[in-house]
Amino acid sequence: MTAELIRGQNHPLPETRLEIRVSAGTPIVAGATLNDEQWKMRDAEWIAHPASPQLPGLEVSRQAAADHRLAVDLGALPEAVHRVNVMLALPTGVGGPTSFGAVAAPFVAVTALDGAEIASYTITDLGSESAVVAVELYRRQDAWKVRAVGQGYAGGLAAMLSDQGLPQAQQLAATINEAVASGMARSVAPPPGGNRARRAAPVGGGTASRQPETPPASPQPSPQPSGQSSDGRINYQHPGRASSAAAAPAAPATPPPPPAAPAPQPGQPGQPVAGDATGWTMEERLYNQVWGMFEDLARSAAAYRSAVDFADSRMEQELDKVLSDPRTRVGPAADAARTQARAKHTQLVDQARAAFDRDLAQLTAESQVVEPALPPAYAGWDNPVWQAYQVPTEPPMALRLGDLSIPEALGLRVPMLVRLPLQRGLWIDSGRSGGSSVESALVDSDELRRLAAETATTIAARLLAVHPVGDLSVHVIDPAGSAARSLAPLLDSGVLREPPAAGAAGVSTVLARLTQRVDLAQMAVRSGATDALPPGLDTAEQLLIVHDFPHGFDDRSVTQLRYIADEGPSVGVNVMMVADREEARAYGPVLDPLWRALLRVTPVPDDHLADPWVGHAWTYEPPSVPGGSQILAQVLHRVAAARQGLP
Repeated sequence: MTAELIRGQNHPLPETRLEIRVSAGTPIVAGATLNDEQWKMRDAEWIAHPASPQLPGLEVSRQAAADHRLAVDLGALPEAVHRVNVMLALPTGVGGPTSFGAVAAPFVAVTALDGAEIASYTITDLGSESAVVAVELYRRQDAWKVRAVGQGYAGGLAAMLSDQGLPQAQQLAATINEAVASGMARSVAPPPGGNRARRAAPVGGGTASRQPETPPASPQPSPQPSGQSSDGRINYQHPGRASSAAAAPAAPATPPPPPAAPAPQPGQPGQPVAGDATGWTMEERLYNQVWGMFEDLARSAAAYRSAVDFADSRMEQELDKVLSDPRTRVGPAADAARTQARAKHTQLVDQARAAFDRDLAQLTAESQVVEPALPPAYAGWDNPVWQAYQVPTEPPMALRLGDLSIPEALGLRVPMLVRLPLQRGLWIDSGRSGGSSVESALVDSDELRRLAAETATTIAARLLAVHPVGDLSVHVIDPAGSAARSLAPLLDSGVLREPPAAGAAGVSTVLARLTQRVDLAQMAVRSGATDALPPGLDTAEQLLIVHDFPHGFDDRSVTQLRYIADEGPSVGVNVMMVADREEARAYGPVLDPLWRALLRVTPVPDDHLADPWVGHAWTYEPPSVPGGSQILAQVLHRVAAARQGLP
């Protein structure tokens, strides 16, 4: 039975191999510090954090996420360790909440490796604190216990580490925050609205409400993955996927119900239906449904990986037990013990895989229904919806930037949808990736550059296609003219109002104009005088494509580009940069904020992006037009014709 702790209460730990699960309504940092018998940290090596996630007997998450699983083996800790503090902190410098009083109360559960909860604690009554010691595992007379602490620090990580006796607390806190900021730069931003409440529903029926949910006051113990029933099967009739924060003017208090799913057979999951999620419009329902699929796959994969890790750990423990006793180390008894341990391992892994395959099959069935129903902004270029394309009169709520997949489910690709207007620019990496991409290793540098430029063209074309006439202006900087062939679809169709800027003079002219646009728009917004903008100012959304950065840029141009990337998104100006970071090494750390400000995507499949729930690496696949298809040219010509007022 789970012990639900209150602040200051303790509970014995029956096992030494544990998992600590953390749930929060927003991405947070999770780590752990080690203390000696005086309850002090001996040095900076006694902390596991995103920049250094592993210590003997301890492993934590590598980045900020809304959910964490920390692995602890108390028996493998150094002898001098008498206490393990589980610390939580809000990321700094990334635009998120700055105090725990502004987010849902974090929930912490200490579990056995099989998932059985031993103790849980909901950290309430936090206010201005931005870091907190959630729980501590401490040794008393050779026995380990867990205590609910809930000690918060308004001074953040530095204050927490200093309180534990670490002299270099400020430097280490800065290192951790830098690692977290870098990790969040590669994380796919979650939908607006933060934590989506998760709710179990009976498989194949029931009367669960389809109303948008609000996060509970405090997370509940052992939440089921979104859209799943208590037995692990994904339920499509009532997935309980929460609506995004987008509001509709003059809308009723509750959105209309999603389309009804066909009645399922008794005891069987309902059949998937496109738009079976909450939302005011079909577009919003599909958006929420796609994000629900993304989250379901992330959590299902996390459960499978956790089960496999448990099976590995259990087998290792049983084999260690056999080898540690000289009487059972060799002989028939040892062979039988090894065989039994491996058989149990195989059984546990097979059970986990069967459960994951069941979830995967249902998600695949949902994908097969949802993909054909997607509107152009969400659809792949091979979707027939593009054949009937018409220039829209309203901008969409999101845009498909590519597809995401994980190694355990390579056949299932989830659309990567980002909200519009874009909240950050894009960096299309034309260099060698930092991931494990086989494709990039097989492609030479010139080909990578060409593919990166084509990816930029494809994304720009989609942005132009989904915006109404006059709502988006695209500018291109190509100092050496090396992207002319890749930019041909944009140039030949006439959707660009001016040719790409070439040479240092062209770079300077475009950047000066957009810098002025950002300055004027910001002043107008801050003063509340948006109607006082100069008559000739283009108030449409602006997209600046920069090819082959930093060629053609001087120090002034680099400063202007950084300014546009940082300040532009808030007033509708975004940057899409095609660049190899290695070629800009001469600028050193000056450009680090620029790279972090942009969402990195690649022209070939690469596993560099992370989900916002469990932080697993996902393989990103860029958008591509089917070979031999003329759909891109057709769509762009229709956009150009609409701009010219032609039928």
